[in-house]
Amino acid sequence: MGARPFARETLHVLSGVASRVDPSTHPLLGLRDDRAAGARSLLVVITADKGLCGSFNTNIIKQAVSFIAERPGQEVAVALVGRKGRDFFRRRGVEPCYERVNLFARLGYADAEAIAGVAIREFAEGRVASANLVYNEFKSVLRQRVVVEALLPIPRLDLGVLDPAARVDYLYEPSPERILDDLLPRHVEIQVYRALLESVAAEHAARMIAMDNATKNATDMVDQLTLYMNKLRQAAITREIIEVVSGAGAP
Repeated sequence: MGARPFARETLHVLSGVASRVDPSTHPLLGLRDDRAAGARSLLVVITADKGLCGSFNTNIIKQAVSFIAERPGQEVAVALVGRKGRDFFRRRGVEPCYERVNLFARLGYADAEAIAGVAIREFAEGRVASANLVYNEFKSVLRQRVVVEALLPIPRLDLGVLDPAARVDYLYEPSPERILDDLLPRHVEIQVYRALLESVAAEHAARMIAMDNATKNATDMVDQLTLYMNKLRQAAITREIIEVVSGAGAP
C-alpha cells in the first residue's frame, strides 16, 4: 500500500501546521463541537458494490449504525460509497447527501476528489461540525479492521506532549493562507483516496478468504455425502446378499 505512508506523513505534517496556526486562518481548521446539541455531522460510509466477501460489508454497516446511535438528538448526514451501504440505508428511508456506486472497478484519484469535495463543501459552509470516514482497513489477507477516522476538522497535535526540540514554528513562503488553500483540500482528498484503496484491498482479501472457506466447506460436504451414499450402497448390497443366501438355503 504505497498510499498509506504518504497519507500518514501528510497527516502528521498538516496536523503540526494546524496546531501552530490560528484556526481562523482557513475554514478547514475551524474547531467545532460535534457533540453539542443540534450539531450536525457527516459520515462517509465506504462499503463494497458486491457481496460474497464474508462480514466485510456487515461490519462497516454495524459501525456506521453505532456511530449514528451514539449521537441521539443529533443529525448525522451520510455520504454513501458502494452499493451495499447505499441499499441498506435506502431500505430504511435514509436520504444521503451523496451516493456513488460502481466506482471500484476503475477507481481513480478523481473519485476521491469528488467525495472529498462533498465533505469540504459541507464543512466549509458550516452545515456540518465534523466529517468522518468509516471503512475497512487492510491489515493482512486474513484480517481487516473497521476504522472510524476523523476527516474534518484537520486533527491537531498536542504541542504540550511533544519533545521541546520538536516544538518549532514554520516559516511560510508564500503566505500561510495561500499554502493552506493549496494543501488542506489536497490533504482531505489524499485521506479519502487512501481509505478507498484500503477498502479495495480489504475487500479483495475478504472475498478471497470467503471463497476459500466456501470451497473447503463444499469439499467437506461432498466428502460427507459420498461417504453417506457409500454406506447406503453397502447396506443395500449386504441386504441383497442376505436375501439371496436366505433364498438359497430355504427348503
